[in-house]
Amino acid sequence: MIDKISYSPINIMSSIQPKDNTGEGADDLGKKFGSFLNDAITNLNTQQKQVDQLNESFIKGELSDVHQLTIASEKASLGLELTVQVRNKVLEAYQEIMRMQL
Repeated sequence: MIDKISYSPINIMSSIQPKDNTGEGADDLGKKFGSFLNDAITNLNTQQKQVDQLNESFIKGELSDVHQLTIASEKASLGLELTVQVRNKVLEAYQEIMRMQL
């Protein structure tokens, strides 16, 4: 049996507003976003280095499981594609802000 769904404006507004007021400003959020992007790029670089190492070991004949190379290569490829798409969205947002009239 489906229970009745009830809502009130007070419940909706309390769920939208932040629970704790930490006083974070735009500068703090910008730094957090910047550190998030730096970590993501570092992880992407690490994945690419792993793919390069697996490629070298495959060429030398030391890698017996080719699936590891394929999986690592696809992970690095998807990570790069995601990074490019995030960059594109950030640039679009920046360009949209610059087009705004004050």
